[in-house]
Amino acid sequence: MHRRTFLQRVGAASVGAGAATGAASAHPTPTGGDTGSTPAGTPTGRDPLGTVDLPGAHELVTSPDGHTAYVATGTGVAVVDVTTPTDPRLLTHRTGLLADSADGPMAEVQDLAIVGDRLLVAGPAHPAEGAHGLVVFDVADRQYPERVAAYETETRIHNCDFDGRYAYLTATSREGSPLLVVDTEAGREAGTWSLFDADEAWRDVPAGVRPLHDVWVHDGRAYLAYWDAGTWILDVSDPTDVSLVSRVRGRDPSELAAIERPSVERSEPPGNDHFVTVNADATLLGVGSESWDFDEDGSGGPSGIELFDVTDETAPESVATIGPPATSDPTPGGVLTTAHNFELVDGRCYAAWYNGGVTVHDVRDPAVPEEVFAWRDSETTSFWTAQRGAGCFLAANTNANAGSEVTPGVYTFPDPRLPTPAESTDAAADGPGIVGAAGDGFGVAAALAAVGLAAWRLRR
Repeated sequence: MHRRTFLQRVGAASVGAGAATGAASAHPTPTGGDTGSTPAGTPTGRDPLGTVDLPGAHELVTSPDGHTAYVATGTGVAVVDVTTPTDPRLLTHRTGLLADSADGPMAEVQDLAIVGDRLLVAGPAHPAEGAHGLVVFDVADRQYPERVAAYETETRIHNCDFDGRYAYLTATSREGSPLLVVDTEAGREAGTWSLFDADEAWRDVPAGVRPLHDVWVHDGRAYLAYWDAGTWILDVSDPTDVSLVSRVRGRDPSELAAIERPSVERSEPPGNDHFVTVNADATLLGVGSESWDFDEDGSGGPSGIELFDVTDETAPESVATIGPPATSDPTPGGVLTTAHNFELVDGRCYAAWYNGGVTVHDVRDPAVPEEVFAWRDSETTSFWTAQRGAGCFLAANTNANAGSEVTPGVYTFPDPRLPTPAESTDAAADGPGIVGAAGDGFGVAAALAAVGLAAWRLRR
Protein backbone atom coordinates (compact mmCIF):
# COMPACT_ATOMS: atom_id res chain seq x y z
CA MET A 1 0.00 0.00 0.00
CA HIS A 2 1.15 3.53 -0.77
CA ARG A 3 0.97 6.05 2.00
CA ARG A 4 -1.44 8.81 1.05
CA THR A 5 0.93 11.69 1.70
CA PHE A 6 4.61 12.00 2.31
CA LEU A 7 6.48 15.32 2.41
CA GLN A 8 10.04 16.02 3.42
CA ARG A 9 12.26 19.02 3.13
CA VAL A 10 15.84 17.96 3.06
CA GLY A 11 19.31 19.31 2.55
CA ALA A 12 21.77 18.34 -0.16
CA ALA A 13 23.12 15.52 1.98
CA SER A 14 19.76 13.73 1.81
CA VAL A 15 19.86 13.36 -1.96
CA GLY A 16 22.47 10.65 -1.66
CA ALA A 17 20.43 7.73 -3.03
CA GLY A 18 21.42 8.93 -6.50
CA ALA A 19 25.04 9.13 -7.59
CA ALA A 20 26.57 12.13 -9.33
CA THR A 21 28.58 11.17 -12.38
CA GLY A 22 30.68 12.94 -14.95
CA ALA A 23 31.58 15.99 -12.89
CA ALA A 24 32.55 18.75 -15.31
CA SER A 25 33.94 21.45 -13.07
CA ALA A 26 36.17 22.75 -15.85
CA HIS A 27 33.32 23.01 -18.35
CA PRO A 28 31.78 26.45 -18.96
CA THR A 29 28.63 27.19 -16.98
CA PRO A 30 25.59 28.82 -18.59
CA THR A 31 26.01 32.48 -19.40
CA GLY A 32 23.31 34.85 -20.56
CA GLY A 33 19.77 34.12 -21.55
CA ASP A 34 19.76 34.57 -25.33
CA THR A 35 18.41 31.23 -26.55
CA GLY A 36 18.68 32.40 -30.15
CA SER A 37 22.42 33.01 -30.02
CA THR A 38 24.49 30.23 -31.55
CA PRO A 39 27.87 29.77 -29.83
CA ALA A 40 30.80 30.81 -32.01
CA GLY A 41 31.96 28.02 -34.31
CA THR A 42 28.74 25.99 -34.11
CA PRO A 43 28.18 24.28 -37.49
CA THR A 44 24.99 24.87 -39.46
CA GLY A 45 23.25 22.50 -41.83
CA ARG A 46 21.07 19.43 -41.46
CA ASP A 47 23.14 16.90 -39.54
CA PRO A 48 23.16 16.43 -35.76
CA LEU A 49 25.68 18.61 -33.97
CA GLY A 50 26.42 16.16 -31.18
CA THR A 51 25.12 13.23 -29.15
CA VAL A 52 25.52 11.76 -25.68
CA ASP A 53 24.38 8.26 -24.75
CA LEU A 54 21.89 8.17 -21.89
CA PRO A 55 20.18 4.85 -21.05
CA GLY A 56 16.46 5.16 -20.42
CA ALA A 57 16.09 8.64 -21.95
CA HIS A 58 12.45 9.79 -22.23
CA GLU A 59 11.13 13.33 -21.73
CA LEU A 60 13.60 16.22 -21.95
CA VAL A 61 13.20 19.83 -20.87
CA THR A 62 15.66 22.69 -21.20
CA SER A 63 16.69 25.29 -18.64
CA PRO A 64 15.50 28.90 -19.07
CA ASP A 65 18.88 29.90 -20.54
CA GLY A 66 18.88 26.92 -22.89
CA HIS A 67 22.27 25.59 -21.78
CA THR A 68 21.08 22.61 -19.73
CA ALA A 69 18.86 19.63 -20.51
CA TYR A 70 17.06 17.69 -17.79
CA VAL A 71 16.09 14.20 -18.90
CA ALA A 72 13.77 11.63 -17.32
CA THR A 73 15.58 8.28 -17.50
CA GLY A 74 13.16 5.73 -16.09
CA THR A 75 15.30 5.29 -12.98
CA GLY A 76 15.64 9.00 -12.22
CA VAL A 77 16.72 12.27 -13.80
CA ALA A 78 19.90 13.21 -15.66
CA VAL A 79 21.44 16.64 -16.15
CA VAL A 80 23.17 17.26 -19.49
CA ASP A 81 25.33 20.27 -20.30
CA VAL A 82 24.64 21.64 -23.79
CA THR A 83 26.54 24.91 -23.42
CA THR A 84 28.58 23.71 -26.40
CA PRO A 85 26.00 22.07 -28.70
CA THR A 86 28.69 20.09 -30.54
CA ASP A 87 29.82 18.52 -27.26
CA PRO A 88 26.87 17.67 -24.97
CA ARG A 89 28.06 16.21 -21.65
CA LEU A 90 26.42 14.32 -18.82
CA LEU A 91 26.86 16.25 -15.56
CA THR A 92 24.95 14.13 -13.07
CA HIS A 93 22.36 11.38 -12.90
CA ARG A 94 20.09 11.18 -9.85
CA THR A 95 18.53 7.79 -9.22
CA GLY A 96 16.73 6.24 -6.28
CA LEU A 97 14.02 8.91 -6.17
CA LEU A 98 11.78 8.47 -3.10
CA ALA A 99 14.11 5.71 -1.93
CA ASP A 100 13.38 6.70 1.67
CA SER A 101 9.70 5.83 1.17
CA ALA A 102 8.43 2.51 2.54
CA ASP A 103 7.62 1.60 -1.08
CA GLY A 104 10.61 3.29 -2.75
CA PRO A 105 12.40 3.91 -4.91
CA MET A 106 10.36 5.30 -7.80
CA ALA A 107 10.50 3.44 -11.14
CA GLU A 108 9.27 4.22 -14.67
CA VAL A 109 10.13 7.92 -14.41
CA GLN A 110 9.21 9.36 -17.81
CA ASP A 111 8.16 12.97 -17.28
CA LEU A 112 9.41 16.16 -15.66
CA ALA A 113 8.91 19.93 -15.81
CA ILE A 114 10.99 22.98 -14.94
CA VAL A 115 10.17 26.50 -13.76
CA GLY A 116 13.12 28.78 -13.06
CA ASP A 117 15.47 26.80 -10.82
CA ARG A 118 12.82 24.32 -9.64
CA LEU A 119 12.56 20.92 -11.33
CA LEU A 120 9.58 18.59 -10.87
CA VAL A 121 10.02 14.86 -11.50
CA ALA A 122 7.05 12.45 -11.25
CA GLY A 123 6.14 8.81 -11.79
CA PRO A 124 5.70 5.99 -12.41
CA ALA A 125 4.27 6.38 -15.89
CA HIS A 126 3.05 2.77 -16.04
CA PRO A 127 2.17 0.05 -13.51
CA ALA A 128 5.35 -0.59 -11.55
CA GLU A 129 6.62 -1.59 -8.15
CA GLY A 130 8.00 1.14 -5.93
CA ALA A 131 6.94 4.55 -4.71
CA HIS A 132 4.40 6.67 -6.60
CA GLY A 133 4.68 10.42 -6.40
CA LEU A 134 6.87 13.40 -7.12
CA VAL A 135 10.16 15.04 -6.17
CA VAL A 136 11.07 18.72 -6.48
CA PHE A 137 14.72 19.67 -6.94
CA ASP A 138 16.46 23.02 -6.59
CA VAL A 139 18.74 23.08 -9.65
CA ALA A 140 20.35 26.46 -9.09
CA ASP A 141 23.58 24.46 -9.01
CA ARG A 142 22.95 22.12 -11.90
CA GLN A 143 25.77 19.75 -10.99
CA TYR A 144 24.36 19.21 -7.50
CA PRO A 145 20.54 19.20 -7.61
CA GLU A 146 19.10 19.52 -4.09
CA ARG A 147 15.85 17.79 -3.22
CA VAL A 148 13.60 20.32 -1.51
CA ALA A 149 10.22 18.54 -1.49
CA ALA A 150 8.67 15.14 -2.05
CA TYR A 151 5.11 13.91 -2.08
CA GLU A 152 3.79 10.38 -2.35
CA THR A 153 0.51 9.47 -4.06
CA GLU A 154 -1.57 6.36 -4.63
CA THR A 155 -1.72 6.80 -8.40
CA ARG A 156 0.48 6.37 -11.43
CA ILE A 157 1.58 9.66 -12.99
CA HIS A 158 2.23 9.46 -16.71
CA ASN A 159 2.79 13.18 -17.25
CA CYS A 160 3.06 16.35 -15.19
CA ASP A 161 3.53 20.11 -15.24
CA PHE A 162 4.59 22.68 -12.66
CA ASP A 163 4.12 26.37 -11.85
CA GLY A 164 6.82 26.55 -9.18
CA ARG A 165 4.51 25.66 -6.29
CA TYR A 166 1.65 23.54 -7.60
CA ALA A 167 2.29 20.26 -9.39
CA TYR A 168 -0.30 19.26 -11.99
CA LEU A 169 -0.41 15.48 -12.37
CA THR A 170 -2.24 12.98 -14.56
CA ALA A 171 -3.71 10.70 -11.90
CA THR A 172 -3.88 7.79 -14.33
CA SER A 173 -4.97 5.02 -11.98
CA ARG A 174 -7.59 6.96 -10.02
CA GLU A 175 -11.26 6.64 -10.85
CA GLY A 176 -12.06 8.98 -13.71
CA SER A 177 -8.37 9.56 -14.51
CA PRO A 178 -8.50 13.09 -13.07
CA LEU A 179 -6.13 16.01 -13.07
CA LEU A 180 -4.58 16.07 -9.59
CA VAL A 181 -3.17 19.34 -8.27
CA VAL A 182 -0.65 19.07 -5.41
CA ASP A 183 0.62 21.96 -3.30
CA THR A 184 4.30 20.99 -3.02
CA GLU A 185 4.97 23.63 -0.36
CA ALA A 186 2.15 22.61 1.96
CA GLY A 187 2.41 18.91 1.13
CA ARG A 188 -1.22 18.24 0.33
CA GLU A 189 -3.70 17.84 -2.47
CA ALA A 190 -5.13 21.17 -3.58
CA GLY A 191 -7.75 20.19 -6.15
CA THR A 192 -8.91 17.73 -8.79
CA TRP A 193 -10.99 17.70 -11.98
CA SER A 194 -12.13 14.89 -14.26
CA LEU A 195 -14.49 14.32 -17.16
CA PHE A 196 -17.08 13.23 -14.62
CA ASP A 197 -17.20 16.85 -13.44
CA ALA A 198 -18.15 17.90 -16.95
CA ASP A 199 -20.78 15.22 -17.59
CA GLU A 200 -21.76 12.05 -15.71
CA ALA A 201 -22.25 10.40 -19.11
CA TRP A 202 -18.49 9.87 -19.29
CA ARG A 203 -18.86 7.11 -16.69
CA ASP A 204 -20.41 4.94 -19.41
CA VAL A 205 -17.33 5.26 -21.65
CA PRO A 206 -14.65 2.54 -21.42
CA ALA A 207 -11.78 3.84 -19.31
CA GLY A 208 -9.22 2.80 -21.93
CA VAL A 209 -10.39 5.43 -24.42
CA ARG A 210 -10.60 8.36 -21.98
CA PRO A 211 -7.39 8.42 -19.91
CA LEU A 212 -5.87 11.78 -19.04
CA HIS A 213 -2.57 11.41 -20.87
CA ASP A 214 -1.04 14.89 -20.71
CA VAL A 215 -1.36 18.26 -18.98
CA TRP A 216 0.16 21.62 -19.88
CA VAL A 217 -0.20 24.64 -17.57
CA HIS A 218 0.21 28.25 -18.65
CA ASP A 219 -0.93 31.52 -17.08
CA GLY A 220 -3.79 30.16 -14.98
CA ARG A 221 -4.97 27.67 -17.56
CA ALA A 222 -4.51 23.89 -17.74
CA TYR A 223 -4.74 22.17 -21.09
CA LEU A 224 -5.67 18.48 -20.86
CA ALA A 225 -5.26 15.73 -23.49
CA TYR A 226 -7.93 13.11 -22.71
CA TRP A 227 -7.26 10.66 -25.57
CA ASP A 228 -10.47 9.94 -27.55
CA ALA A 229 -12.41 12.17 -25.16
CA GLY A 230 -10.48 15.08 -26.65
CA THR A 231 -8.67 18.16 -25.38
CA TRP A 232 -10.04 20.45 -22.67
CA ILE A 233 -9.13 23.84 -21.20
CA LEU A 234 -9.50 24.43 -17.45
CA ASP A 235 -9.25 27.51 -15.24
CA VAL A 236 -6.64 26.77 -12.57
CA SER A 237 -6.03 30.34 -11.46
CA ASP A 238 -7.26 29.05 -8.09
CA PRO A 239 -5.83 25.52 -7.92
CA THR A 240 -8.23 24.67 -5.09
CA ASP A 241 -11.25 25.46 -7.29
CA VAL A 242 -10.61 24.07 -10.77
CA SER A 243 -13.30 24.79 -13.36
CA LEU A 244 -14.01 24.13 -17.02
CA VAL A 245 -13.37 26.84 -19.62
CA SER A 246 -13.99 25.03 -22.90
CA ARG A 247 -13.51 21.89 -24.92
CA VAL A 248 -11.15 22.09 -27.87
CA ARG A 249 -12.06 18.89 -29.68
CA GLY A 250 -13.11 15.27 -29.13
CA ARG A 251 -15.95 12.82 -29.56
CA ASP A 252 -19.21 12.65 -27.61
CA PRO A 253 -19.53 10.21 -24.69
CA SER A 254 -22.58 8.57 -26.29
CA GLU A 255 -20.54 7.73 -29.40
CA LEU A 256 -17.61 6.36 -27.40
CA ALA A 257 -19.85 4.40 -25.06
CA ALA A 258 -21.18 2.43 -28.04
CA ILE A 259 -17.84 1.24 -29.41
CA GLU A 260 -17.36 -2.52 -29.62
CA ARG A 261 -13.55 -2.78 -29.61
CA PRO A 262 -11.96 -0.23 -27.25
CA SER A 263 -8.45 -1.59 -27.89
CA VAL A 264 -8.74 -0.72 -31.58
CA GLU A 265 -10.51 2.57 -30.95
CA ARG A 266 -7.77 3.82 -28.62
CA SER A 267 -5.01 2.82 -31.06
CA GLU A 268 -6.22 4.11 -34.43
CA PRO A 269 -7.45 7.50 -35.70
CA PRO A 270 -9.52 9.53 -35.10
CA GLY A 271 -8.82 10.83 -31.62
CA ASN A 272 -5.93 9.70 -29.46
CA ASP A 273 -5.16 13.18 -28.05
CA HIS A 274 -1.73 12.46 -26.63
CA PHE A 275 0.13 15.75 -26.06
CA VAL A 276 -0.97 19.37 -25.77
CA THR A 277 0.86 22.67 -25.46
CA VAL A 278 0.48 26.38 -26.23
CA ASN A 279 2.81 29.12 -27.41
CA ALA A 280 4.09 31.96 -25.21
CA ASP A 281 0.99 34.16 -25.42
CA ALA A 282 -1.44 31.20 -25.44
CA THR A 283 -2.97 32.18 -28.78
CA LEU A 284 -1.85 29.02 -30.56
CA LEU A 285 -2.54 25.54 -29.20
CA GLY A 286 -1.19 22.28 -30.60
CA VAL A 287 -2.65 18.80 -30.06
CA GLY A 288 -0.55 15.81 -31.05
CA SER A 289 -2.18 12.41 -31.61
CA GLU A 290 -0.48 9.04 -31.20
CA SER A 291 -1.86 6.24 -33.38
CA TRP A 292 -0.99 3.15 -35.41
CA ASP A 293 -2.52 0.58 -37.72
CA PHE A 294 -3.49 -1.67 -34.83
CA ASP A 295 -5.29 -4.37 -36.84
CA GLU A 296 -2.61 -4.39 -39.56
CA ASP A 297 -5.35 -4.06 -42.15
CA GLY A 298 -4.72 -0.52 -43.40
CA SER A 299 -7.55 0.96 -41.36
CA GLY A 300 -5.25 3.01 -39.15
CA GLY A 301 -1.87 4.70 -39.21
CA PRO A 302 0.17 7.57 -37.76
CA SER A 303 -1.37 10.89 -36.76
CA GLY A 304 -0.06 14.45 -36.78
CA ILE A 305 -0.29 17.74 -34.88
CA GLU A 306 -3.44 19.85 -35.16
CA LEU A 307 -3.06 23.59 -34.57
CA PHE A 308 -5.84 25.72 -33.04
CA ASP A 309 -6.32 29.44 -32.80
CA VAL A 310 -7.32 29.94 -29.15
CA THR A 311 -7.29 33.73 -29.12
CA ASP A 312 -10.85 33.24 -27.92
CA GLU A 313 -10.34 30.26 -25.64
CA THR A 314 -14.07 29.66 -25.39
CA ALA A 315 -14.26 29.10 -29.16
CA PRO A 316 -11.10 27.27 -30.35
CA GLU A 317 -10.70 27.24 -34.15
CA SER A 318 -8.75 24.56 -36.01
CA VAL A 319 -6.43 26.25 -38.52
CA ALA A 320 -4.09 23.53 -39.84
CA THR A 321 -2.61 20.08 -39.27
CA ILE A 322 1.04 19.09 -39.58
CA GLY A 323 0.99 15.61 -41.06
CA PRO A 324 3.24 12.75 -39.89
CA PRO A 325 6.31 11.55 -41.84
CA ALA A 326 5.87 8.61 -44.17
CA THR A 327 6.26 5.05 -42.89
CA SER A 328 6.77 1.71 -44.58
CA ASP A 329 5.10 -0.14 -41.67
CA PRO A 330 2.46 1.72 -39.61
CA THR A 331 1.78 -1.19 -37.23
CA PRO A 332 2.67 -0.88 -33.51
CA GLY A 333 5.81 -2.99 -33.99
CA GLY A 334 6.80 -1.33 -37.26
CA VAL A 335 8.35 2.00 -38.23
CA LEU A 336 6.63 4.41 -35.84
CA THR A 337 6.20 7.89 -37.31
CA THR A 338 3.25 9.18 -35.30
CA ALA A 339 3.39 12.50 -33.47
CA HIS A 340 4.91 12.45 -30.01
CA ASN A 341 5.99 15.45 -27.91
CA PHE A 342 6.73 18.91 -29.31
CA GLU A 343 7.20 22.57 -28.46
CA LEU A 344 5.71 25.83 -29.81
CA VAL A 345 8.15 28.70 -29.38
CA ASP A 346 9.18 31.83 -31.31
CA GLY A 347 7.05 31.00 -34.32
CA ARG A 348 8.42 27.47 -34.57
CA CYS A 349 7.07 24.00 -33.89
CA TYR A 350 9.85 21.63 -32.83
CA ALA A 351 8.46 18.10 -33.07
CA ALA A 352 9.50 14.49 -32.47
CA TRP A 353 8.02 11.63 -34.50
CA TYR A 354 9.62 8.46 -33.07
CA ASN A 355 11.32 6.68 -36.02
CA GLY A 356 10.11 9.54 -38.22
CA GLY A 357 12.83 11.78 -36.82
CA VAL A 358 12.52 15.43 -35.88
CA THR A 359 11.07 18.40 -37.73
CA VAL A 360 10.87 22.16 -37.33
CA HIS A 361 7.96 24.05 -38.87
CA ASP A 362 7.53 27.77 -39.34
CA VAL A 363 4.15 28.48 -37.71
CA ARG A 364 4.27 32.27 -37.72
CA ASP A 365 1.25 31.89 -39.97
CA PRO A 366 -0.29 28.86 -38.24
CA ALA A 367 -2.79 28.37 -41.03
CA VAL A 368 0.10 27.56 -43.38
CA PRO A 369 2.81 25.70 -41.40
CA GLU A 370 5.97 25.36 -43.50
CA GLU A 371 8.65 22.73 -42.84
CA VAL A 372 12.08 24.35 -42.49
CA PHE A 373 14.03 21.40 -41.09
CA ALA A 374 13.73 17.62 -41.01
CA TRP A 375 16.10 14.80 -40.11
CA ARG A 376 15.55 11.11 -39.57
CA ASP A 377 17.39 7.83 -39.29
CA SER A 378 14.67 5.27 -38.73
CA GLU A 379 17.04 2.43 -37.88
CA THR A 380 18.98 4.09 -35.07
CA THR A 381 16.71 6.83 -33.68
CA SER A 382 13.26 7.02 -32.12
CA PHE A 383 12.69 10.52 -30.78
CA TRP A 384 10.51 11.22 -27.74
CA THR A 385 10.55 15.01 -27.79
CA ALA A 386 12.16 18.04 -29.42
CA GLN A 387 12.92 21.19 -27.41
CA ARG A 388 14.69 24.44 -28.18
CA GLY A 389 18.06 25.15 -26.57
CA ALA A 390 20.62 27.94 -26.86
CA GLY A 391 21.58 28.16 -30.52
CA CYS A 392 20.33 24.64 -31.19
CA PHE A 393 17.44 22.35 -30.55
CA LEU A 394 17.54 19.07 -28.68
CA ALA A 395 15.83 15.71 -29.02
CA ALA A 396 15.64 12.76 -26.64
CA ASN A 397 16.31 9.45 -28.38
CA THR A 398 14.43 6.58 -26.76
CA ASN A 399 14.16 2.85 -27.33
CA ALA A 400 10.44 2.78 -28.11
CA ASN A 401 10.56 -0.63 -29.79
CA ALA A 402 11.98 -3.56 -27.84
CA GLY A 403 14.87 -5.16 -29.67
CA SER A 404 15.54 -2.15 -31.89
CA GLU A 405 19.01 -0.78 -32.61
CA VAL A 406 18.24 2.54 -30.93
CA THR A 407 20.80 3.68 -28.36
CA PRO A 408 18.96 6.09 -26.01
CA GLY A 409 20.49 9.50 -25.47
CA VAL A 410 20.37 13.21 -26.28
CA TYR A 411 20.90 14.69 -29.76
CA THR A 412 21.60 18.33 -30.55
CA PHE A 413 20.66 19.85 -33.92
CA PRO A 414 21.26 23.24 -35.59
CA ASP A 415 18.40 25.64 -34.99
CA PRO A 416 17.10 26.63 -38.43
CA ARG A 417 16.74 30.29 -39.29
CA LEU A 418 13.28 31.30 -40.44
CA PRO A 419 13.08 33.16 -43.74
CA THR A 420 12.26 36.84 -43.77
CA PRO A 421 9.11 37.94 -45.62
CA ALA A 422 11.28 39.10 -48.53
CA GLU A 423 13.06 35.73 -48.70
CA SER A 424 9.75 33.89 -48.64
CA THR A 425 8.54 36.01 -51.57
CA ASP A 426 11.73 35.34 -53.52
CA ALA A 427 11.52 31.61 -52.83
CA ALA A 428 7.95 31.51 -54.13
CA ALA A 429 9.01 33.38 -57.29
CA ASP A 430 11.92 30.96 -57.90
CA GLY A 431 9.72 27.87 -57.54
CA PRO A 432 9.49 25.08 -54.97
CA GLY A 433 12.42 23.28 -53.41
CA ILE A 434 13.05 20.44 -50.98
CA VAL A 435 13.58 21.61 -47.41
CA GLY A 436 15.26 19.50 -44.78
CA ALA A 437 15.08 15.98 -46.27
CA ALA A 438 18.13 14.44 -44.63
CA GLY A 439 19.19 11.15 -43.12
CA ASP A 440 18.15 7.55 -43.79
CA GLY A 441 14.50 7.02 -44.57
CA PHE A 442 14.21 9.86 -47.09
CA GLY A 443 14.66 8.01 -50.38
CA VAL A 444 14.01 9.11 -53.95
CA ALA A 445 10.27 8.46 -53.62
CA ALA A 446 10.05 10.66 -50.53
CA ALA A 447 12.01 13.41 -52.23
CA LEU A 448 9.69 13.32 -55.23
CA ALA A 449 6.70 13.41 -52.89
CA ALA A 450 8.16 16.49 -51.21
CA VAL A 451 8.50 18.21 -54.59
CA GLY A 452 4.90 17.37 -55.42
CA LEU A 453 3.64 18.74 -52.10
CA ALA A 454 5.64 21.95 -52.50
CA ALA A 455 4.31 22.40 -56.05
CA TRP A 456 0.74 21.92 -54.81
CA ARG A 457 1.27 24.53 -52.10
CA LEU A 458 2.66 26.97 -54.66
CA ARG A 459 -0.29 26.45 -57.00
CA ARG A 460 -2.66 26.97 -54.09
